[in-house]
Amino acid sequence: MNRRHLGIAILAVWLAAIGWMVRREYFRPRAAILADAALRVPPGAAYYRLDLGGQQIGFASSLVDTLADTLSVQDLMILEVPALGTVQRVEARTDAKLTRSLRLRTFEATIRGADVRFGVRGEVSGDSLLTVEIESADSRQREEIPLDEPIVLPGLMPLSLVFGGDLEVGRTYTLRLFDPLQLGQRDVDVTVIAESTLFVPDSAEFEPETSLWVAARWDTLRAWRVRQETRGMVLEAWIDEMGQVVQATTPVGFTMERTAFEIAFENFRRREDVRLASGQGADLIRQTAIASNARLAQETLGQLKVRLGGVDLVGFELSGGRQELRGDTLIVRREADSLLAADYQIPASAPENERYLVAEPLVQSDDPRIEAQARQIVGRTRNPRRAAERLVNWVYEEIDKRVTVSVPSALEVLDTRRGDCNEHAVLYVALARAVGIPARTAAGLVYVDGAFYYHAWPEVYLNGWVAVDPTFGQFPADAAHLRFTIGGLAQQAELIRLIGRLTLDVVDTE
Repeated sequence: MNRRHLGIAILAVWLAAIGWMVRREYFRPRAAILADAALRVPPGAAYYRLDLGGQQIGFASSLVDTLADTLSVQDLMILEVPALGTVQRVEARTDAKLTRSLRLRTFEATIRGADVRFGVRGEVSGDSLLTVEIESADSRQREEIPLDEPIVLPGLMPLSLVFGGDLEVGRTYTLRLFDPLQLGQRDVDVTVIAESTLFVPDSAEFEPETSLWVAARWDTLRAWRVRQETRGMVLEAWIDEMGQVVQATTPVGFTMERTAFEIAFENFRRREDVRLASGQGADLIRQTAIASNARLAQETLGQLKVRLGGVDLVGFELSGGRQELRGDTLIVRREADSLLAADYQIPASAPENERYLVAEPLVQSDDPRIEAQARQIVGRTRNPRRAAERLVNWVYEEIDKRVTVSVPSALEVLDTRRGDCNEHAVLYVALARAVGIPARTAAGLVYVDGAFYYHAWPEVYLNGWVAVDPTFGQFPADAAHLRFTIGGLAQQAELIRLIGRLTLDVVDTE
């Protein structure tokens, strides 16, 4: 080997070594990047003021604790939500345990409202199986959910995003989220749209003149503005170098802003907001309503035509059954009597509708209490139409109409006998399935007193799918029910992308 060959050999070895180092540093698996980066996660706490329409309606905190081989993240949110002249207090907690490489291992999520409690516990086995135990009222349901990749809880998304690699403005990252309250997983695209320095209160002092805590000193944070998009829904937030939210906004006008503990918690605890207590000011339900350009006579309304705009309608269940979408015009027809006469007797045996006859999380149609109540309501009839109508009347008469901020569970509603449209719908679906009538939940808009409000109602299968509404005691439901989604909470969450953007014009009525 001459000097030239020796030089080429040395150069080749050097280039190979450089190539290996580049690959190791820049093309490493995400798990390896997280494993190293997560060692830099420090313990700490962050506190937030939660606002709606410019007034504080809640308080939140996020606590991170580091152990030898585990990270513990505890999130707490307390809200007092103004809705239709009442104030609904709700408390949501999440306690998650992660490995030092930020892989989720266990979590517990609970939500509490007025005499309502819902809880979910989850454990990840390897990265291929999530075992979930759902607790509502005194019932427990166990589900096993296959996983094809690691999952991230919504509250842990910023942490995973920041420590999963260097954030670059203009770059989009994809994460698989699992929402324990919706019991569903989905891919979320997160785009970094800006980088800046933000100022947040570092400490607070009490101001006697206003009897409130105010900022005493400020701290600077390097932060990235990120846009989270999934199924057309867009949320924006600023996150810092430690994977903590600094500011966040939602389409309904809800904002979350990091601040000092006293400003977030003590001001919320001390406040005496007369407008909030009396139901005046910001109102979550009225704030999201869409004013109608025409008055509708619901009782005699057989057909409604509306023009929809402002949003991409792809992915919504706008056509099928009594609804037809022509371009941007939605036509809704109240079901004719011929569709109410089923060609079967209960219990139904229909393979195409089998999934709408069985129990599922929060729809405990196989629980003995649900089954007994359903049989008592229906009596001896095997006629699906009569049974479906009796169920509508019973739920309408027996369930107290009350705004509820919680996760609806059929068994819980049967026990408490109160709730809003979500509680009425989920109980009706469970009762119908218990006697052998295919039933499912629909959600969208309903016209009430000059405006269209977000609403949920059931559909039952008779001679085709028929909309009914036990909240209003309607069998079938009037034509002013505009369906956008079919399914449980995971599907209903898609309505968020309509809020503040959807426009609606009444074109014609019959």
